[in-house]
Amino acid sequence: MAKKTSTKALGFEEQIWDAACKLRGNIDASEYKNVVLGLIFLKYISDNFEAKHAELVAEGEGFEEDRDEYTSENIFWVPREARWEVVAAAAHTPEVGKVIDESMRLIEQENKKLKGVLPKNFARPELDKRRLGEVVDLFTNVKMAENGDTHDLLGRTYEYCLSQFASQEGKNAGEFYTPKCVVKTLVNVIEPFKGRVYDPACGSGGMFVQSAEFVRNHQGNINNISVYGQESNPTTWKMATMNLAIRGIDADLGPKNDDTFFNDLHRTERFDYILANPPFNLSDWGGDKLKDDPRWEYGVPPEGNANFAWMQHMIHHLSQSGRIGLVLANGSLSSQTNNEGEIRKNIVNAGLVEGIVAMPTQLFFSTQIPVCLWFLRKGRPADSKTLFVDARNMGTMISRSQRTLTDEDIQRIAFTFDAFRDGTLEEEKGFSAAVSIEDIAKQDYILTPGRYVGIAEQEEDDEPFDEKMKRLTGELAKCFEESNRLQAEIKKNLEAIGYGV
Repeated sequence: MAKKTSTKALGFEEQIWDAACKLRGNIDASEYKNVVLGLIFLKYISDNFEAKHAELVAEGEGFEEDRDEYTSENIFWVPREARWEVVAAAAHTPEVGKVIDESMRLIEQENKKLKGVLPKNFARPELDKRRLGEVVDLFTNVKMAENGDTHDLLGRTYEYCLSQFASQEGKNAGEFYTPKCVVKTLVNVIEPFKGRVYDPACGSGGMFVQSAEFVRNHQGNINNISVYGQESNPTTWKMATMNLAIRGIDADLGPKNDDTFFNDLHRTERFDYILANPPFNLSDWGGDKLKDDPRWEYGVPPEGNANFAWMQHMIHHLSQSGRIGLVLANGSLSSQTNNEGEIRKNIVNAGLVEGIVAMPTQLFFSTQIPVCLWFLRKGRPADSKTLFVDARNMGTMISRSQRTLTDEDIQRIAFTFDAFRDGTLEEEKGFSAAVSIEDIAKQDYILTPGRYVGIAEQEEDDEPFDEKMKRLTGELAKCFEESNRLQAEIKKNLEAIGYGV
Protein backbone atom coordinates (compact mmCIF):
# COMPACT_ATOMS: atom_id res chain seq x y z
CA MET A 1 0.00 0.00 0.00
CA ALA A 2 1.34 3.43 -0.97
CA LYS A 3 2.27 5.76 1.86
CA LYS A 4 0.40 9.04 2.14
CA THR A 5 2.50 12.07 1.44
CA SER A 6 1.91 15.77 1.94
CA THR A 7 1.95 17.99 -1.13
CA LYS A 8 1.10 21.27 0.58
CA ALA A 9 4.54 22.57 1.58
CA LEU A 10 5.66 22.97 -2.03
CA GLY A 11 3.94 23.15 -5.37
CA PHE A 12 3.57 19.66 -6.80
CA GLU A 13 6.00 20.41 -9.64
CA GLU A 14 8.75 21.46 -7.22
CA GLN A 15 8.04 18.57 -4.89
CA ILE A 16 8.37 16.02 -7.70
CA TRP A 17 11.60 17.67 -8.81
CA ASP A 18 13.09 17.72 -5.30
CA ALA A 19 12.16 14.08 -4.70
CA ALA A 20 13.35 12.94 -8.10
CA CYS A 21 16.71 14.68 -7.66
CA LYS A 22 17.43 12.24 -4.84
CA LEU A 23 17.24 9.46 -7.43
CA ARG A 24 20.02 10.78 -9.57
CA GLY A 25 23.04 9.26 -7.85
CA ASN A 26 25.74 8.74 -10.48
CA ILE A 27 23.44 8.98 -13.50
CA ASP A 28 24.23 11.74 -16.02
CA ALA A 29 21.56 14.43 -16.26
CA SER A 30 21.06 13.65 -19.96
CA GLU A 31 20.06 10.06 -19.09
CA TYR A 32 18.41 10.86 -15.78
CA LYS A 33 15.84 13.17 -17.35
CA ASN A 34 14.42 10.19 -19.25
CA VAL A 35 13.72 8.48 -15.94
CA VAL A 36 11.83 11.44 -14.48
CA LEU A 37 9.96 12.43 -17.66
CA GLY A 38 9.13 8.81 -18.44
CA LEU A 39 7.55 8.35 -15.01
CA ILE A 40 5.44 11.49 -15.42
CA PHE A 41 4.25 10.20 -18.78
CA LEU A 42 3.41 6.76 -17.42
CA LYS A 43 1.31 8.34 -14.68
CA TYR A 44 -0.46 10.57 -17.20
CA ILE A 45 -1.56 7.84 -19.59
CA SER A 46 -2.54 5.63 -16.64
CA ASP A 47 -4.73 8.39 -15.18
CA ASN A 48 -6.30 9.07 -18.57
CA PHE A 49 -7.09 5.40 -19.03
CA GLU A 50 -8.40 4.93 -15.50
CA ALA A 51 -10.74 7.93 -15.79
CA LYS A 52 -12.34 6.44 -18.91
CA HIS A 53 -12.35 3.00 -17.32
CA ALA A 54 -14.29 4.30 -14.29
CA GLU A 55 -16.75 6.04 -16.61
CA LEU A 56 -17.43 2.81 -18.51
CA VAL A 57 -17.80 0.81 -15.29
CA ALA A 58 -20.38 3.33 -14.07
CA GLU A 59 -22.35 2.88 -17.30
CA GLY A 60 -22.69 -0.81 -16.46
CA GLU A 61 -22.63 -2.05 -20.07
CA GLY A 62 -19.53 -4.21 -19.61
CA PHE A 63 -17.40 -2.25 -22.09
CA GLU A 64 -14.66 -1.24 -19.67
CA GLU A 65 -12.19 -3.71 -21.21
CA ASP A 66 -13.17 -2.93 -24.82
CA ARG A 67 -10.12 -1.37 -26.49
CA ASP A 68 -12.23 0.48 -29.08
CA GLU A 69 -13.94 2.51 -26.34
CA TYR A 70 -10.56 4.07 -25.57
CA THR A 71 -8.87 4.36 -28.96
CA SER A 72 -11.95 6.04 -30.44
CA GLU A 73 -11.33 8.94 -28.03
CA ASN A 74 -7.56 9.01 -28.63
CA ILE A 75 -6.85 7.44 -25.21
CA PHE A 76 -3.89 5.08 -25.02
CA TRP A 77 -4.84 1.48 -24.17
CA VAL A 78 -3.16 0.35 -20.94
CA PRO A 79 -3.16 -3.43 -20.44
CA ARG A 80 -4.17 -4.71 -17.02
CA GLU A 81 -0.62 -5.75 -16.04
CA ALA A 82 0.72 -2.25 -16.83
CA ARG A 83 -1.78 -0.12 -14.93
CA TRP A 84 -0.63 2.28 -12.24
CA GLU A 85 -2.15 0.21 -9.45
CA VAL A 86 0.38 -2.53 -10.31
CA VAL A 87 3.26 -0.03 -10.20
CA ALA A 88 1.98 1.51 -6.94
CA ALA A 89 1.71 -1.93 -5.31
CA ALA A 90 5.38 -2.58 -6.08
CA ALA A 91 6.58 0.85 -4.90
CA HIS A 92 8.28 -0.47 -1.76
CA THR A 93 9.80 -3.63 -3.18
CA PRO A 94 13.23 -4.16 -4.76
CA GLU A 95 11.41 -5.07 -7.99
CA VAL A 96 9.80 -1.65 -8.54
CA GLY A 97 12.23 -0.78 -11.38
CA LYS A 98 11.51 -4.02 -13.21
CA VAL A 99 7.75 -3.51 -12.79
CA ILE A 100 7.96 -0.01 -14.32
CA ASP A 101 10.10 -1.25 -17.21
CA GLU A 102 7.61 -4.04 -17.92
CA SER A 103 4.72 -1.55 -17.83
CA MET A 104 6.52 0.59 -20.42
CA ARG A 105 7.13 -2.44 -22.66
CA LEU A 106 3.52 -3.60 -22.48
CA ILE A 107 2.16 -0.12 -23.23
CA GLU A 108 4.46 0.21 -26.26
CA GLN A 109 3.31 -3.19 -27.55
CA GLU A 110 -0.32 -2.14 -27.34
CA ASN A 111 0.04 1.38 -28.84
CA LYS A 112 1.80 1.79 -32.18
CA LYS A 113 2.26 5.55 -31.69
CA LEU A 114 4.47 4.86 -28.68
CA LYS A 115 6.63 2.14 -30.20
CA GLY A 116 10.26 2.79 -29.27
CA VAL A 117 9.38 6.01 -27.42
CA LEU A 118 9.14 5.14 -23.73
CA PRO A 119 12.22 4.79 -21.49
CA LYS A 120 12.83 1.32 -20.07
CA ASN A 121 15.80 1.89 -17.78
CA PHE A 122 14.25 1.90 -14.31
CA ALA A 123 15.76 -1.44 -13.25
CA ARG A 124 19.35 -0.23 -13.62
CA PRO A 125 21.38 -0.91 -10.44
CA GLU A 126 22.48 2.71 -9.98
CA LEU A 127 18.86 3.86 -9.57
CA ASP A 128 17.99 3.84 -5.84
CA LYS A 129 14.85 1.68 -5.60
CA ARG A 130 13.80 3.02 -2.20
CA ARG A 131 13.77 6.57 -3.48
CA LEU A 132 12.15 5.48 -6.72
CA GLY A 133 9.34 4.03 -4.62
CA GLU A 134 8.96 7.35 -2.80
CA VAL A 135 8.55 9.17 -6.11
CA VAL A 136 5.97 6.59 -7.20
CA ASP A 137 4.11 7.38 -3.97
CA LEU A 138 4.05 11.07 -4.83
CA PHE A 139 2.47 10.28 -8.18
CA THR A 140 0.02 7.86 -6.60
CA ASN A 141 -1.19 10.63 -4.33
CA VAL A 142 -1.14 13.41 -6.92
CA LYS A 143 -4.85 14.10 -6.44
CA MET A 144 -4.08 15.15 -2.86
CA ALA A 145 -2.27 18.18 -4.29
CA GLU A 146 -5.58 20.03 -4.64
CA ASN A 147 -4.33 21.74 -7.76
CA GLY A 148 -7.30 21.14 -10.06
CA ASP A 149 -7.19 18.88 -13.09
CA THR A 150 -4.63 16.10 -12.57
CA HIS A 151 -3.73 15.91 -16.26
CA ASP A 152 -2.99 19.63 -16.42
CA LEU A 153 -0.91 19.30 -13.26
CA LEU A 154 1.15 16.49 -14.77
CA GLY A 155 1.59 18.54 -17.95
CA ARG A 156 2.92 21.47 -15.92
CA THR A 157 5.17 19.10 -13.99
CA TYR A 158 6.60 17.73 -17.25
CA GLU A 159 7.34 21.27 -18.47
CA TYR A 160 8.78 22.33 -15.11
CA CYS A 161 11.15 19.36 -15.06
CA LEU A 162 12.20 20.07 -18.65
CA SER A 163 13.20 23.60 -17.65
CA GLN A 164 15.12 22.31 -14.63
CA PHE A 165 17.03 19.81 -16.77
CA ALA A 166 17.80 22.60 -19.23
CA SER A 167 19.22 24.65 -16.36
CA GLN A 168 21.41 21.72 -15.28
CA GLU A 169 22.66 20.74 -18.72
CA GLY A 170 23.60 24.22 -19.84
CA LYS A 171 25.18 24.04 -23.30
CA ASN A 172 23.31 20.89 -24.36
CA ALA A 173 19.95 22.30 -23.26
CA GLY A 174 19.42 24.02 -26.61
CA GLU A 175 18.84 20.62 -28.19
CA PHE A 176 15.55 20.14 -26.39
CA TYR A 177 14.44 23.34 -24.65
CA THR A 178 13.61 26.92 -25.63
CA PRO A 179 12.91 29.27 -22.70
CA LYS A 180 9.17 29.60 -22.17
CA CYS A 181 9.21 33.40 -22.35
CA VAL A 182 10.82 33.27 -25.81
CA VAL A 183 8.23 30.77 -27.06
CA LYS A 184 5.38 32.81 -25.60
CA THR A 185 6.68 35.92 -27.36
CA LEU A 186 6.74 34.12 -30.73
CA VAL A 187 3.27 32.68 -30.20
CA ASN A 188 1.71 35.93 -29.00
CA VAL A 189 3.02 37.77 -32.05
CA ILE A 190 2.06 35.28 -34.79
CA GLU A 191 -1.25 34.34 -33.08
CA PRO A 192 -1.87 30.75 -34.25
CA PHE A 193 -5.65 30.68 -33.72
CA LYS A 194 -6.61 28.33 -36.52
CA GLY A 195 -4.73 26.31 -39.12
CA ARG A 196 -1.63 24.18 -39.52
CA VAL A 197 1.33 24.77 -37.18
CA TYR A 198 4.83 23.50 -38.03
CA ASP A 199 8.23 23.39 -36.33
CA PRO A 200 11.09 21.87 -38.39
CA ALA A 201 13.41 21.69 -35.34
CA CYS A 202 10.81 20.95 -32.71
CA GLY A 203 12.97 19.90 -29.75
CA SER A 204 10.70 18.72 -26.93
CA GLY A 205 7.61 20.35 -28.48
CA GLY A 206 7.47 23.59 -26.49
CA MET A 207 6.31 25.65 -29.48
CA PHE A 208 3.27 23.40 -29.88
CA VAL A 209 2.43 23.41 -26.17
CA GLN A 210 2.43 27.21 -26.07
CA SER A 211 0.41 27.41 -29.31
CA ALA A 212 -2.25 25.24 -27.72
CA GLU A 213 -2.14 27.39 -24.56
CA PHE A 214 -2.60 30.51 -26.67
CA VAL A 215 -5.68 29.08 -28.35
CA ARG A 216 -7.19 28.03 -25.00
CA ASN A 217 -6.42 31.38 -23.37
CA HIS A 218 -8.25 33.17 -26.17
CA GLN A 219 -11.35 30.96 -25.92
CA GLY A 220 -10.43 29.13 -29.11
CA ASN A 221 -10.84 25.46 -29.96
CA ILE A 222 -7.66 23.39 -29.76
CA ASN A 223 -9.08 21.13 -32.47
CA ASN A 224 -8.83 24.06 -34.90
CA ILE A 225 -5.04 23.72 -35.10
CA SER A 226 -3.11 20.81 -36.61
CA VAL A 227 0.44 20.20 -35.45
CA TYR A 228 3.40 19.02 -37.56
CA GLY A 229 7.05 18.80 -36.63
CA GLN A 230 10.41 17.17 -37.16
CA GLU A 231 13.39 16.53 -34.89
CA SER A 232 16.76 14.95 -35.70
CA ASN A 233 17.82 13.91 -32.19
CA PRO A 234 16.25 10.54 -31.26
CA THR A 235 16.06 11.20 -27.50
CA THR A 236 14.58 14.66 -28.02
CA TRP A 237 12.06 13.28 -30.54
CA LYS A 238 10.86 10.84 -27.88
CA MET A 239 10.54 13.65 -25.33
CA ALA A 240 8.47 15.66 -27.79
CA THR A 241 6.17 12.70 -28.46
CA MET A 242 5.55 12.27 -24.73
CA ASN A 243 5.24 16.01 -24.05
CA LEU A 244 2.55 16.47 -26.69
CA ALA A 245 0.66 13.34 -25.67
CA ILE A 246 0.59 14.45 -22.04
CA ARG A 247 -0.92 17.75 -23.21
CA GLY A 248 -3.56 16.02 -25.31
CA ILE A 249 -2.07 17.41 -28.56
CA ASP A 250 -2.32 15.08 -31.54
CA ALA A 251 0.80 15.78 -33.61
CA ASP A 252 2.49 14.43 -36.73
CA LEU A 253 6.21 14.32 -35.88
CA GLY A 254 6.90 11.61 -38.42
CA PRO A 255 7.47 7.92 -37.64
CA LYS A 256 10.90 8.63 -36.14
CA ASN A 257 13.58 11.27 -35.77
CA ASP A 258 15.11 12.47 -39.04
CA ASP A 259 17.27 15.22 -40.58
CA THR A 260 15.07 18.10 -41.77
CA PHE A 261 17.41 19.15 -44.58
CA PHE A 262 18.10 15.70 -46.02
CA ASN A 263 14.80 13.93 -45.36
CA ASP A 264 12.02 16.50 -45.15
CA LEU A 265 9.17 14.44 -43.67
CA HIS A 266 6.58 17.05 -44.71
CA ARG A 267 8.02 17.75 -48.15
CA THR A 268 4.74 18.55 -49.92
CA GLU A 269 2.97 20.32 -47.04
CA ARG A 270 2.31 24.03 -46.61
CA PHE A 271 1.64 25.59 -43.21
CA ASP A 272 -0.21 28.62 -41.84
CA TYR A 273 2.14 29.14 -38.90
CA ILE A 274 5.77 28.13 -38.53
CA LEU A 275 7.57 28.51 -35.19
CA ALA A 276 11.15 27.45 -34.65
CA ASN A 277 14.32 27.82 -32.61
CA PRO A 278 16.80 25.93 -34.81
CA PRO A 279 20.43 25.35 -33.74
CA PHE A 280 22.30 28.67 -33.85
CA ASN A 281 24.98 29.06 -36.53
CA LEU A 282 24.99 25.33 -37.33
CA SER A 283 28.17 24.66 -39.34
CA ASP A 284 28.09 20.94 -40.09
CA TRP A 285 24.71 20.72 -41.81
CA GLY A 286 25.68 19.21 -45.18
CA GLY A 287 25.19 22.30 -47.29
CA ASP A 288 27.79 21.16 -49.84
CA LYS A 289 25.43 18.33 -50.85
CA LEU A 290 22.34 20.53 -51.23
CA LYS A 291 23.50 23.37 -53.47
CA ASP A 292 20.75 22.79 -56.06
CA ASP A 293 17.92 22.33 -53.56
CA PRO A 294 14.65 23.97 -54.71
CA ARG A 295 14.17 25.45 -51.23
CA TRP A 296 16.95 28.00 -51.82
CA GLU A 297 14.73 30.48 -53.67
CA TYR A 298 16.55 33.53 -52.30
CA GLY A 299 20.12 32.28 -52.58
CA VAL A 300 22.30 29.28 -51.75
CA PRO A 301 23.06 29.32 -47.99
CA PRO A 302 26.72 29.02 -46.98
CA GLU A 303 28.10 25.60 -46.13
CA GLY A 304 29.43 26.88 -42.81
CA ASN A 305 26.22 28.35 -41.40
CA ALA A 306 22.67 26.98 -41.64
CA ASN A 307 20.81 30.11 -40.44
CA PHE A 308 19.46 31.07 -43.87
CA ALA A 309 18.97 27.42 -44.82
CA TRP A 310 16.52 27.11 -41.91
CA MET A 311 14.81 30.35 -42.85
CA GLN A 312 14.40 29.41 -46.50
CA HIS A 313 13.19 25.93 -45.60
CA MET A 314 10.42 27.58 -43.57
CA ILE A 315 9.53 30.11 -46.27
CA HIS A 316 9.32 27.21 -48.73
CA HIS A 317 6.75 25.51 -46.47
CA LEU A 318 4.67 28.63 -45.80
CA SER A 319 1.11 28.97 -47.09
CA GLN A 320 0.17 31.98 -49.22
CA SER A 321 -0.79 34.09 -46.20
CA GLY A 322 1.25 32.23 -43.58
CA ARG A 323 3.39 33.62 -40.74
CA ILE A 324 6.79 32.62 -39.40
CA GLY A 325 8.25 33.28 -35.94
CA LEU A 326 11.93 32.33 -35.83
CA VAL A 327 14.77 32.59 -33.28
CA LEU A 328 18.24 33.22 -34.74
CA ALA A 329 21.61 34.50 -33.58
CA ASN A 330 22.10 38.25 -34.03
CA GLY A 331 24.66 37.63 -36.76
CA SER A 332 21.79 36.83 -39.12
CA LEU A 333 20.79 40.53 -39.00
CA SER A 334 24.07 41.94 -40.31
CA SER A 335 26.38 39.29 -41.77
CA GLN A 336 27.56 40.15 -45.29
CA THR A 337 29.83 37.13 -45.84
CA ASN A 338 29.31 33.92 -47.80
CA ASN A 339 26.18 35.14 -49.61
CA GLU A 340 24.25 35.79 -46.38
CA GLY A 341 23.92 39.52 -47.08
CA GLU A 342 22.55 38.80 -50.57
CA ILE A 343 20.03 36.26 -49.25
CA ARG A 344 18.84 38.70 -46.57
CA LYS A 345 18.52 41.45 -49.22
CA ASN A 346 16.41 39.20 -51.45
CA ILE A 347 14.12 38.20 -48.58
CA VAL A 348 13.64 41.84 -47.57
CA ASN A 349 12.97 42.94 -51.17
CA ALA A 350 10.36 40.18 -51.47
CA GLY A 351 8.45 41.97 -48.70
CA LEU A 352 8.59 38.96 -46.41
CA VAL A 353 10.13 40.53 -43.29
CA GLU A 354 7.25 41.75 -41.14
CA GLY A 355 9.27 42.45 -38.02
CA ILE A 356 12.54 42.04 -36.14
CA VAL A 357 12.92 42.00 -32.35
CA ALA A 358 16.31 42.36 -30.64
CA MET A 359 16.13 40.28 -27.46
CA PRO A 360 17.88 40.84 -24.12
CA THR A 361 20.88 38.73 -23.13
CA GLN A 362 20.91 35.78 -20.70
CA LEU A 363 17.56 34.30 -21.72
CA PHE A 364 18.99 30.93 -22.76
CA PHE A 365 20.54 28.21 -20.61
CA SER A 366 22.59 26.93 -23.54
CA THR A 367 24.31 30.04 -24.88
CA GLN A 368 25.18 33.66 -24.12
CA ILE A 369 25.04 34.52 -27.86
CA PRO A 370 22.68 37.50 -28.33
CA VAL A 371 19.56 36.45 -30.21
CA CYS A 372 16.81 38.06 -32.23
CA LEU A 373 13.33 37.12 -33.38
CA TRP A 374 12.44 37.22 -37.08
CA PHE A 375 8.79 37.50 -38.07
CA LEU A 376 8.05 36.80 -41.72
CA ARG A 377 4.77 36.79 -43.58
CA LYS A 378 3.57 36.00 -47.07
CA GLY A 379 0.84 37.89 -48.88
CA ARG A 380 1.71 41.38 -47.59
CA PRO A 381 1.11 44.45 -49.82
CA ALA A 382 4.12 45.46 -51.92
CA ASP A 383 4.59 48.75 -50.04
CA SER A 384 4.51 47.15 -46.57
CA LYS A 385 6.97 48.37 -43.96
CA THR A 386 9.02 46.35 -41.46
CA LEU A 387 8.57 46.78 -37.71
CA PHE A 388 11.74 46.99 -35.63
CA VAL A 389 11.56 46.48 -31.86
CA ASP A 390 14.54 46.88 -29.53
CA ALA A 391 13.72 44.79 -26.44
CA ARG A 392 17.30 44.50 -25.19
CA ASN A 393 16.53 46.42 -21.99
CA MET A 394 13.50 44.31 -21.12
CA GLY A 395 13.32 41.36 -18.78
CA THR A 396 13.97 40.54 -15.14
CA MET A 397 16.88 38.61 -13.66
CA ILE A 398 15.64 35.46 -11.91
CA SER A 399 19.13 34.29 -10.92
CA ARG A 400 22.68 35.55 -11.23
CA SER A 401 22.93 34.15 -14.75
CA GLN A 402 19.35 33.90 -15.99
CA ARG A 403 16.89 36.49 -17.26
CA THR A 404 13.24 36.09 -18.26
CA LEU A 405 10.68 38.28 -19.98
CA THR A 406 7.64 39.01 -17.83
CA ASP A 407 4.11 38.61 -19.15
CA GLU A 408 3.93 42.43 -19.28
CA ASP A 409 7.08 42.51 -21.45
CA ILE A 410 5.64 39.92 -23.81
CA GLN A 411 2.32 41.74 -24.07
CA ARG A 412 4.08 45.02 -24.81
CA ILE A 413 5.89 43.43 -27.77
CA ALA A 414 2.71 41.67 -28.99
CA PHE A 415 0.59 44.84 -28.69
CA THR A 416 3.23 46.76 -30.66
CA PHE A 417 2.86 44.26 -33.51
CA ASP A 418 -0.95 44.47 -33.27
CA ALA A 419 -0.82 48.26 -33.58
CA PHE A 420 1.65 48.00 -36.48
CA ARG A 421 -0.68 45.64 -38.33
CA ASP A 422 -3.81 47.72 -37.87
CA GLY A 423 -2.07 51.00 -38.70
CA THR A 424 -2.28 52.60 -35.26
CA LEU A 425 1.37 52.26 -34.22
CA GLU A 426 2.85 55.24 -32.41
CA GLU A 427 6.59 54.83 -32.81
CA GLU A 428 8.61 55.05 -29.63
CA LYS A 429 12.19 56.26 -29.78
CA GLY A 430 14.58 53.63 -28.50
CA PHE A 431 11.93 50.91 -28.74
CA SER A 432 9.95 50.72 -32.00
CA ALA A 433 9.97 51.99 -35.58
CA ALA A 434 8.18 51.09 -38.83
CA VAL A 435 10.63 51.30 -41.76
CA SER A 436 10.19 51.11 -45.53
CA ILE A 437 12.20 48.74 -47.72
CA GLU A 438 13.81 51.80 -49.32
CA ASP A 439 15.15 52.96 -45.96
CA ILE A 440 16.37 49.45 -45.14
CA ALA A 441 18.21 49.42 -48.48
CA LYS A 442 20.02 52.63 -47.44
CA GLN A 443 21.39 50.65 -44.47
CA ASP A 444 22.73 47.90 -46.80
CA TYR A 445 19.88 45.64 -45.68
CA ILE A 446 21.29 45.34 -42.19
CA LEU A 447 18.35 44.64 -39.87
CA THR A 448 19.72 45.49 -36.44
CA PRO A 449 16.82 47.28 -34.67
CA GLY A 450 19.10 49.81 -32.98
CA ARG A 451 19.84 51.37 -36.38
CA TYR A 452 16.20 52.25 -36.87
CA VAL A 453 14.59 52.89 -33.48
CA GLY A 454 17.16 55.47 -32.37
CA ILE A 455 17.94 56.37 -28.76
CA ALA A 456 15.22 56.70 -26.15
CA GLU A 457 14.45 60.23 -25.11
CA GLN A 458 15.93 61.07 -21.73
CA GLU A 459 13.74 62.43 -18.97
CA GLU A 460 14.06 66.19 -18.74
CA ASP A 461 16.39 67.26 -15.97
CA ASP A 462 15.26 70.60 -14.54
CA GLU A 463 17.90 70.79 -11.79
CA PRO A 464 20.10 73.88 -12.37
CA PHE A 465 23.66 72.97 -13.35
CA ASP A 466 25.33 74.89 -10.51
CA GLU A 467 23.08 73.27 -7.89
CA LYS A 468 23.67 69.82 -9.38
CA MET A 469 27.48 70.22 -9.32
CA LYS A 470 27.41 71.40 -5.69
CA ARG A 471 25.25 68.41 -4.75
CA LEU A 472 27.42 65.90 -6.63
CA THR A 473 30.75 67.24 -5.34
CA GLY A 474 29.32 67.20 -1.82
CA GLU A 475 28.38 63.53 -2.24
CA LEU A 476 31.81 62.78 -3.71
CA ALA A 477 33.54 64.47 -0.73
CA LYS A 478 31.61 62.23 1.66
CA CYS A 479 32.69 59.17 -0.35
CA PHE A 480 36.34 60.30 -0.12
CA GLU A 481 36.03 60.77 3.64
CA GLU A 482 34.58 57.26 4.06
CA SER A 483 37.33 55.84 1.84
CA ASN A 484 40.05 57.49 3.94
CA ARG A 485 38.44 56.25 7.16
CA LEU A 486 38.35 52.67 5.85
CA GLN A 487 41.96 52.82 4.65
CA ALA A 488 43.08 54.00 8.10
CA GLU A 489 41.13 51.20 9.75
CA ILE A 490 42.67 48.58 7.48
CA LYS A 491 46.22 49.89 8.13
CA LYS A 492 45.59 49.82 11.87
CA ASN A 493 44.38 46.21 11.74
CA LEU A 494 47.34 45.12 9.62
CA GLU A 495 49.82 46.80 12.02
CA ALA A 496 48.17 44.98 14.95
CA ILE A 497 49.15 41.65 13.45
CA GLY A 498 52.63 42.77 12.40
CA TYR A 499 52.02 43.65 8.74
CA GLY A 500 52.21 47.43 8.65
CA VAL A 501 51.83 49.18 5.32
